[in-house]
Amino acid sequence: DPQTSTYIVPAAHGYSFFVQSGTRFRIIDLHGEQVVDFMAWARTSLKFPFEEKVSMAYTRYHLSGATPAIGECLWTNRDRPLLRITADTVKVHDMTFMSCFPELYAKKGLKGHRSCAENIAEAMEKWGMKSYLEIAEPFNIFQNTPNYTLKRLGSSKPGDYIEFEALGDAVCAVSCCPYDLNGFNGGKITDIAVVI
Repeated sequence: DPQTSTYIVPAAHGYSFFVQSGTRFRIIDLHGEQVVDFMAWARTSLKFPFEEKVSMAYTRYHLSGATPAIGECLWTNRDRPLLRITADTVKVHDMTFMSCFPELYAKKGLKGHRSCAENIAEAMEKWGMKSYLEIAEPFNIFQNTPNYTLKRLGSSKPGDYIEFEALGDAVCAVSCCPYDLNGFNGGKITDIAVVI
């Protein structure tokens, strides 16, 4: 489609992007079993900190704890829907776990291992984020937890995607989760695509 732009997010790295209200965008698992940490902020000022952000707590409240289905929304800490899910080929995602972070790996003897928290912070530097401690709660796309709905770790296959519609101007960030222990992410971190 000549009217869309595709960005390939390298394995174990992050990417941030701006979407105007009414824009639809897709996050695509190119190789399968790759979890994507996703965060979004309402673009209420020119740079970070953006006070209004997508909140898993508010989203769980509005959806009675369930993961959002097609037609349902991710809500912000100002009790406002910011993103609506318009397509979803997987329908298995997580709203309970934090992003992996440097100390998690350091405690496992893996100091310096890439993490979603740092990936998001790196991707958000251009908006003014200074530390991974400033990130939001992630919507963990394609993550089959905590209930292991599919009785296995991975939930997505190559080419699977989720599509959102922005209900307001938003800054979004993704991380190809670099957690490669215990078979998570298929045991091999892979690229994803963002199509806007």
